[in-house]
Amino acid sequence: MRTRLDDVAGWVLLQVAAVLQRWVAGKLARRRWVARRNAAVRAASRRGVPVSVLAARLRWSPSWVRQVLNGKAEPDAEEAA
Repeated sequence: MRTRLDDVAGWVLLQVAAVLQRWVAGKLARRRWVARRNAAVRAASRRGVPVSVLAARLRWSPSWVRQVLNGKAEPDAEEAA
């Protein structure tokens, strides 16, 4: 059962994911931030934020969001393009 608290928490986690997306830099730091960002995206999704909203807010494609939600590796440059 979803509650208002879950909705608010989902939106806050989405905001955190969006901020983390824009802060990534450096190889090791980037990996850590991306892992945190992906965790925030997954948490927002678990709290009821739809894939289409996640994709729009993060400026990703819906298929990319689904890959992050499923924990799959990042696609090759050819697939991402």
